[in-house]
This record gives sequence, C-alpha cells and structure tokens, in this order.
Amino acid sequence: MFPGCVFAPMSRRVCALGIVLVGAVGPVCGDILVYETPAGSEFSGESVWARATFTTTADQVTIVLENLQADQKSVGQCLSGLRFVLSTGQSSGNLSSSSGVERTVASDGTYSDGGTVSVGWQMSVTGQEFFLTLLGTAISPTHTILGPPNASNVYARANNSITGGSHNPFLGESATFVLSVPGVTAESGISSVTFCFNTSPGSEIYVPEPAALGLLSLGGACLLLRGRRRQA
Repeated sequence: MFPGCVFAPMSRRVCALGIVLVGAVGPVCGDILVYETPAGSEFSGESVWARATFTTTADQVTIVLENLQADQKSVGQCLSGLRFVLSTGQSSGNLSSSSGVERTVASDGTYSDGGTVSVGWQMSVTGQEFFLTLLGTAISPTHTILGPPNASNVYARANNSITGGSHNPFLGESATFVLSVPGVTAESGISSVTFCFNTSPGSEIYVPEPAALGLLSLGGACLLLRGRRRQA
C-alpha cells in the first residue's frame, strides 16, 4: 500500500507533431498524454488536484507532474508518487534525470523559491508497472510537490506540516522526470495512472474505469480520474 494514491484509467491517443522535449534540439514527433484528477477528489478530507503530462518518444518518456491544488492545508495534499503502465509492454528502464524548483514556506505562509535541483525521487519497475516515488529516498520527507499559493500569493491555510521545518523545502508546483525506457515509441500508450499523496504509507483510493469514453476533437476524456491527450 502506498500513500494516498488515486487511480486513473487509460485515455485515447493523439500524435502531436513539433513537440520540443527537455534536452531536445529542434522539433520531434511525440505523443502527449495528459491525466488529471477530477474536481472533488479528496485525500484525508482535503481536496487534491494533480496532473501528469507524459510525452513518449523513441526510448524515452518525459513526465511533468503538477500539483494544481492552491493554498493547501497539509502535506497530505502534496504529491509524493506516480505509477503507470506502458501499453507497449516495457518492464525495465531507468530515471535519466529529474528537476524541480525548491520552495520553502515560512510560518506566516509566505514562501521563497530557490534554484532548480535534481528532485531526489527514485524509480522502480515491478512487472510492467513503473513507480516514481519520494518514499524511501534519502531526501524524504522533503521534496514533495506543493501546489500554488492563494490569490494573495501566500499559503494562508497551511498548518505546521507545511510551515514547519520537517517537510521544507518542497518542490514548487511541478517536477519534470526524464525516463530512459528501451522500446518505447511515439505510439506507446499509458494506462493505470495513479497519483500518490502524503509522506507515509496509507490506503490507496482506486477509481473504477468508466464504461465509455467521451470523445473530444483532440483526444479522449475519461473521468473518474480524467485522462486527456492534447495536441501541441
């Protein structure tokens, strides 16, 4: 069991041309897949809202993991992990690089951002399930992904799990992961996406796959978590 995990079903594919990836020179052909928690998702009675954007290209998966929940109350709303499966059946790979901006929240809810750093998360593969996680790393319990502040640019609701010292510094709003996965192509799909929250093991929150997908002009949308692909 992993901390506060929310499950998302698979979305449809749209091949996006001209996507510029981290570290790429010039345009490449990639497949962009976006998974997002629906409005009303909760963990331990508090709202959670997250997005994972996958870009699949030859032998590489790039993931931008975002916490969209503004003015969090507790660290239980922070992102600490992501799980997924590749439709092309890969069962091995490694985390090539990661990056995020450190954010420190003061006792009065104000914050300061530091530099861009390697996030210190790790990746494992069990069967065909890829798992990016903060848990069990040397940097834990710091470097969870914290959402944005409120409209006044402060964390007014934050309790001492955010303003105290044990979880600072956070990663401010997003982190980027580049995975080397031999055999992945621009046509590789993503399924079984699971967003994980909090900094200690707890119950998983599974959401069943809906019976049908509503089709959009640029891809599919499916909720209970919502999986979207978009073209750029």
